[in-house]
Amino acid sequence: MADYRLSNEAKIDLIRIHQYGIKQFGVQQADLYFKALFDCFDNISERPFSFESVDYIKSGYRRCVCVSDSIYFKINNERVEIMAVIGKQDLSNIL
Repeated sequence: MADYRLSNEAKIDLIRIHQYGIKQFGVQQADLYFKALFDCFDNISERPFSFESVDYIKSGYRRCVCVSDSIYFKINNERVEIMAVIGKQDLSNIL
């Protein structure tokens, strides 16, 4: 596997995370963190089954922790679908 797709919700999460990073840490640091997230997406797409299953949160989902955020994804056929990128928010309201 080496293909992934971002859900609309994940895209919104990425915008929120980047904007927060700019406000809190500056553009350069926000851009570095943004790149780290995409590096994690690549790792997930290459080895999706190496990440923990979180069926207790939502059936069929897996999680990859990336610095201070968690990437929630599911596997559909030959594609990884990145569903959400969240931090310490209440999971029941997001997933």
